[in-house]
Amino acid sequence: MDITTTQRTPARESRTSWGRTIRAYVALTKPRVLELLLVTTVPVMILAERGLPNLWLVLATVIGGSMSAGSAAAFNMYLDRDIDAHMQRTEKRPLVTGEITPRAALIFAWTLAVLSTVWLLLTTNWLAAVLSATAIFFYVVIYTMILKRRTEQNIVWGGIAGCFPVLIGWSAVTGSLSWAPLVLFLLVFLWTPPHYWPLSMKYRTQYEDVDVPMLGATRDGSQVGLQVILYAWATVAASLLLIPIAQMGLVYTASALVFGGWFIVESHVLYSRAVTGAQPRPMRVFHASITYLTLLFVAIAVDPLLPF
Repeated sequence: MDITTTQRTPARESRTSWGRTIRAYVALTKPRVLELLLVTTVPVMILAERGLPNLWLVLATVIGGSMSAGSAAAFNMYLDRDIDAHMQRTEKRPLVTGEITPRAALIFAWTLAVLSTVWLLLTTNWLAAVLSATAIFFYVVIYTMILKRRTEQNIVWGGIAGCFPVLIGWSAVTGSLSWAPLVLFLLVFLWTPPHYWPLSMKYRTQYEDVDVPMLGATRDGSQVGLQVILYAWATVAASLLLIPIAQMGLVYTASALVFGGWFIVESHVLYSRAVTGAQPRPMRVFHASITYLTLLFVAIAVDPLLPF
């Protein structure tokens, strides 16, 4: 019995090792960011089709977009591994723990970048492929390499990378762009700061320790709260622009007003608590922003499928 156990141990350890390695590579792609990709891409494809698009096209676009976003995330972790090691929020990332070597991560990132571009070119169209490659470039070069460590406006302009999925989804269906996806691009662009700045308030000291000038680390709570309010209002205004431009119906209109109103209220609560010296609870706005965007894009998906 002892012999059998001894003989099985290496195989069991090998499976455990492989499983740990696979999980590390998955972590390198920032799976939570991929959720945002799904939330914004698929509903836009339904809107572009004004019904249910070809399921293979949806699957192909999601696969290509996921590889593209995963590539950008892997490049980001490779470039930020020095500061990730000194932040509690990121200290368990695979390049920090040593589960993946920098060289392996860089190869993985480049492989996903090439595969995603070729995949989208072969399964969708050239415009979707070009937009995907541009998104990677924007996140890696413009945000991570140029803006992130130099300006507190980093997430404003660097966040443009996260706006590309709506353009990719639309172009995959239509082969072109129009005002509707551009409005959605603006919506996600304006949504990104009030989504991320509360998170930077939560981890203020960690950003200070690594000299990354996120707004939550360079300004006091009331100033950040005011900026969150302004961007939240602008986000909701952009969401209402879609109603006449894309001829949205009752479901989307009601959702944009109700969920947008809730998002604005939460941003005002953050500011009010910061001004009065109470605990701001920034993560409440952070999670509210995710819920808001998710529900809004669900409405975008449902609205074209209904007759009103």
